[in-house]
Amino acid sequence: MTRVNEKIRAPKIRVVYGEGQQLGVMTPHEALAKAKSVGLDLVEIAAKADPPVCRIVDYGKYKYEQSKLKKTSKSKGPIKMKEVKFRVRTEEHDYNIKCARAEKFLDEGNKVRVQLQFRGRENAHREIGFVVMQKVKEDLAGISHCDMEPKLAGRAIGMVLAPIPEEKRVRKFMLSHGELIHEDEAKDEEFEDSDDIEGEGDGASVEEAEADGNGEEK
Repeated sequence: MTRVNEKIRAPKIRVVYGEGQQLGVMTPHEALAKAKSVGLDLVEIAAKADPPVCRIVDYGKYKYEQSKLKKTSKSKGPIKMKEVKFRVRTEEHDYNIKCARAEKFLDEGNKVRVQLQFRGRENAHREIGFVVMQKVKEDLAGISHCDMEPKLAGRAIGMVLAPIPEEKRVRKFMLSHGELIHEDEAKDEEFEDSDDIEGEGDGASVEEAEADGNGEEK
Protein backbone atom coordinates (compact mmCIF):
# COMPACT_ATOMS: atom_id res chain seq x y z
CA MET A 1 0.00 0.00 0.00
CA THR A 2 1.36 3.41 -0.97
CA ARG A 3 1.68 5.83 1.95
CA VAL A 4 0.77 9.45 1.26
CA ASN A 5 1.18 12.71 3.20
CA GLU A 6 0.46 12.29 6.96
CA LYS A 7 0.53 8.48 6.67
CA ILE A 8 4.30 8.52 6.10
CA ARG A 9 5.76 7.63 9.51
CA ALA A 10 9.52 7.15 9.01
CA PRO A 11 11.66 9.44 11.19
CA LYS A 12 13.73 10.55 8.19
CA ILE A 13 13.04 10.35 4.45
CA ARG A 14 14.89 11.19 1.25
CA VAL A 15 12.84 13.63 -0.80
CA VAL A 16 12.66 13.95 -4.59
CA TYR A 17 10.73 16.71 -6.30
CA GLY A 18 9.02 15.91 -9.59
CA GLU A 19 10.98 13.59 -11.86
CA GLY A 20 14.40 13.77 -10.26
CA GLN A 21 15.28 16.95 -8.35
CA GLN A 22 16.95 15.82 -5.11
CA LEU A 23 15.89 17.82 -2.03
CA GLY A 24 17.91 15.75 0.44
CA VAL A 25 17.07 13.96 3.70
CA MET A 26 14.55 15.54 6.09
CA THR A 27 11.64 14.69 8.39
CA PRO A 28 8.24 13.84 6.90
CA HIS A 29 6.85 16.98 8.56
CA GLU A 30 9.37 19.19 6.72
CA ALA A 31 8.80 17.39 3.43
CA LEU A 32 5.02 17.62 3.72
CA ALA A 33 5.28 21.36 4.37
CA LYS A 34 7.30 21.73 1.14
CA ALA A 35 4.75 19.65 -0.80
CA LYS A 36 1.80 21.68 0.46
CA SER A 37 3.59 24.95 -0.33
CA VAL A 38 3.45 24.03 -4.05
CA GLY A 39 0.00 22.45 -3.92
CA LEU A 40 1.22 18.84 -4.28
CA ASP A 41 1.38 15.62 -2.24
CA LEU A 42 4.14 13.69 -0.54
CA VAL A 43 4.17 10.09 -1.85
CA GLU A 44 6.34 7.25 -0.56
CA ILE A 45 7.84 5.48 -3.60
CA ALA A 46 10.55 3.28 -2.03
CA ALA A 47 9.53 2.19 1.46
CA LYS A 48 12.37 -0.34 1.88
CA ALA A 49 15.17 2.10 1.07
CA ASP A 50 17.29 3.51 3.90
CA PRO A 51 16.00 6.11 4.42
CA PRO A 52 12.68 5.63 2.56
CA VAL A 53 12.34 7.69 -0.63
CA CYS A 54 9.37 10.01 -1.10
CA ARG A 55 8.40 12.16 -4.05
CA ILE A 56 6.56 15.46 -4.15
CA VAL A 57 3.98 14.99 -6.91
CA ASP A 58 0.30 15.23 -7.77
CA TYR A 59 -0.94 11.98 -6.20
CA GLY A 60 -3.89 11.62 -8.57
CA LYS A 61 -1.62 11.90 -11.59
CA TYR A 62 0.92 9.56 -9.98
CA LYS A 63 -1.73 6.84 -9.45
CA TYR A 64 -2.89 7.17 -13.06
CA GLU A 65 0.64 6.79 -14.44
CA GLN A 66 1.33 3.76 -12.23
CA SER A 67 -1.90 2.16 -13.42
CA LYS A 68 -0.88 2.67 -17.06
CA LEU A 69 2.54 1.09 -16.40
CA LYS A 70 0.94 -2.01 -14.89
CA LYS A 71 -1.42 -2.44 -17.85
CA THR A 72 1.47 -2.05 -20.31
CA SER A 73 3.63 -4.63 -18.54
CA LYS A 74 0.73 -7.13 -18.48
CA SER A 75 -0.06 -6.66 -22.17
CA LYS A 76 3.51 -7.45 -23.20
CA GLY A 77 3.30 -10.89 -21.66
CA PRO A 78 6.25 -13.11 -20.69
CA ILE A 79 9.53 -12.83 -22.57
CA LYS A 80 10.14 -15.85 -24.79
CA MET A 81 13.45 -17.41 -25.81
CA LYS A 82 13.98 -17.96 -29.53
CA GLU A 83 16.94 -19.76 -31.06
CA VAL A 84 19.03 -19.30 -34.21
CA LYS A 85 21.81 -21.71 -35.16
CA PHE A 86 24.93 -21.08 -37.20
CA ARG A 87 27.81 -23.19 -38.46
CA VAL A 88 31.43 -22.22 -38.90
CA ARG A 89 30.95 -22.37 -42.68
CA THR A 90 27.52 -20.77 -42.97
CA GLU A 91 27.53 -18.95 -46.32
CA GLU A 92 26.93 -15.21 -46.48
CA HIS A 93 23.38 -15.37 -47.83
CA ASP A 94 22.27 -17.90 -45.20
CA TYR A 95 24.14 -15.91 -42.54
CA ASN A 96 22.22 -12.75 -43.48
CA ILE A 97 18.88 -14.55 -43.42
CA LYS A 98 19.62 -16.01 -39.99
CA CYS A 99 20.60 -12.57 -38.68
CA ALA A 100 17.41 -11.10 -40.15
CA ARG A 101 15.32 -13.72 -38.35
CA ALA A 102 17.18 -13.01 -35.12
CA GLU A 103 16.43 -9.31 -35.60
CA LYS A 104 12.75 -10.11 -36.12
CA PHE A 105 12.62 -12.12 -32.90
CA LEU A 106 14.41 -9.36 -30.97
CA ASP A 107 12.19 -6.66 -32.43
CA GLU A 108 9.18 -8.60 -31.12
CA GLY A 109 10.66 -8.32 -27.62
CA ASN A 110 12.07 -11.86 -27.37
CA LYS A 111 15.49 -12.94 -26.24
CA VAL A 112 17.52 -14.95 -28.77
CA ARG A 113 19.87 -17.82 -28.03
CA VAL A 114 22.53 -17.93 -30.74
CA GLN A 115 24.25 -21.29 -31.12
CA LEU A 116 27.17 -22.28 -33.30
CA GLN A 117 27.79 -26.00 -33.66
CA PHE A 118 31.04 -27.65 -34.71
CA ARG A 119 31.31 -30.64 -37.03
CA GLY A 120 34.17 -33.06 -37.44
CA ARG A 121 37.49 -31.29 -38.03
CA GLU A 122 35.97 -27.93 -37.09
CA ASN A 123 36.44 -28.98 -33.45
CA ALA A 124 40.19 -28.51 -33.92
CA HIS A 125 39.71 -24.81 -34.74
CA ARG A 126 37.13 -23.63 -32.26
CA GLU A 127 38.62 -20.13 -32.18
CA ILE A 128 37.04 -19.58 -35.61
CA GLY A 129 33.64 -20.20 -34.03
CA PHE A 130 34.23 -17.41 -31.53
CA VAL A 131 35.10 -15.11 -34.44
CA VAL A 132 31.75 -15.90 -36.07
CA MET A 133 29.88 -15.33 -32.81
CA GLN A 134 31.58 -11.99 -32.32
CA LYS A 135 30.51 -10.99 -35.84
CA VAL A 136 26.89 -11.93 -35.05
CA LYS A 137 27.05 -9.94 -31.83
CA GLU A 138 28.37 -6.86 -33.65
CA ASP A 139 25.93 -7.19 -36.58
CA LEU A 140 22.97 -7.29 -34.18
CA ALA A 141 24.26 -4.54 -31.87
CA GLY A 142 21.78 -2.07 -33.34
CA ILE A 143 18.86 -3.99 -31.88
CA SER A 144 20.29 -6.00 -28.96
CA HIS A 145 22.81 -6.25 -26.17
CA CYS A 146 24.64 -9.39 -25.10
CA ASP A 147 22.86 -10.99 -22.14
CA MET A 148 25.31 -13.90 -22.03
CA GLU A 149 28.72 -13.71 -23.69
CA PRO A 150 29.76 -16.50 -26.11
CA LYS A 151 30.56 -19.62 -24.09
CA LEU A 152 31.81 -23.03 -25.18
CA ALA A 153 29.72 -26.00 -24.07
CA GLY A 154 30.61 -29.38 -25.57
CA ARG A 155 30.66 -29.06 -29.36
CA ALA A 156 28.82 -25.77 -29.50
CA ILE A 157 29.21 -22.14 -28.55
CA GLY A 158 26.20 -20.44 -27.02
CA MET A 159 25.34 -16.76 -26.61
CA VAL A 160 22.16 -14.99 -25.51
CA LEU A 161 21.04 -11.62 -26.92
CA ALA A 162 18.33 -9.43 -25.41
CA PRO A 163 16.47 -6.56 -27.12
CA ILE A 164 17.43 -2.98 -26.32
CA PRO A 165 14.67 -0.38 -25.70
CA GLU A 166 12.32 -0.12 -28.68
CA GLU A 167 13.05 3.55 -29.39
CA LYS A 168 16.79 2.80 -29.76
CA ARG A 169 16.51 -0.17 -32.13
CA VAL A 170 18.05 0.08 -35.60
CA ARG A 171 17.64 -2.93 -37.90
CA LYS A 172 20.40 -3.89 -40.29
CA PHE A 173 18.84 -6.95 -41.96
CA MET A 174 15.37 -7.19 -43.49
CA LEU A 175 13.31 -10.25 -44.42
CA SER A 176 10.31 -10.90 -46.62
CA HIS A 177 9.03 -14.46 -47.20
CA GLY A 178 12.45 -15.90 -46.32
CA GLU A 179 14.43 -13.64 -48.64
CA LEU A 180 16.51 -10.57 -47.89
CA ILE A 181 15.14 -7.28 -49.18
CA HIS A 182 16.44 -3.74 -49.24
CA GLU A 183 15.48 -1.62 -46.23
CA ASP A 184 13.67 0.97 -48.39
CA GLU A 185 11.47 -1.77 -49.83
CA ALA A 186 10.53 -3.05 -46.40
CA LYS A 187 8.61 -0.05 -45.09
CA ASP A 188 5.22 -1.56 -45.84
CA GLU A 189 6.16 -5.25 -45.72
CA GLU A 190 4.69 -7.69 -43.22
CA PHE A 191 7.28 -10.11 -41.89
CA GLU A 192 6.06 -13.67 -42.22
CA ASP A 193 8.08 -16.49 -40.76
CA SER A 194 6.47 -19.85 -40.11
CA ASP A 195 9.72 -21.01 -38.53
CA ASP A 196 9.32 -18.96 -35.35
CA ILE A 197 10.54 -20.93 -32.36
CA GLU A 198 7.92 -21.04 -29.65
CA GLY A 199 10.24 -22.09 -26.81
CA GLU A 200 9.42 -20.36 -23.53
CA GLY A 201 11.91 -18.45 -21.43
CA ASP A 202 13.05 -21.65 -19.74
CA GLY A 203 15.42 -22.07 -22.69
CA ALA A 204 13.85 -24.95 -24.60
CA SER A 205 16.03 -25.59 -27.64
CA VAL A 206 14.49 -26.01 -31.09
CA GLU A 207 16.35 -26.19 -34.40
CA GLU A 208 15.68 -23.15 -36.59
CA ALA A 209 14.41 -24.04 -40.04
CA GLU A 210 16.61 -23.16 -42.97
CA ALA A 211 15.89 -20.61 -45.72
CA ASP A 212 13.76 -21.68 -48.69
CA GLY A 213 15.70 -23.77 -51.14
CA ASN A 214 18.37 -25.06 -48.76
CA GLY A 215 17.90 -28.60 -47.58
CA GLU A 216 20.62 -28.66 -44.95
CA GLU A 217 23.12 -26.45 -43.17
CA LYS A 218 26.25 -25.48 -45.02
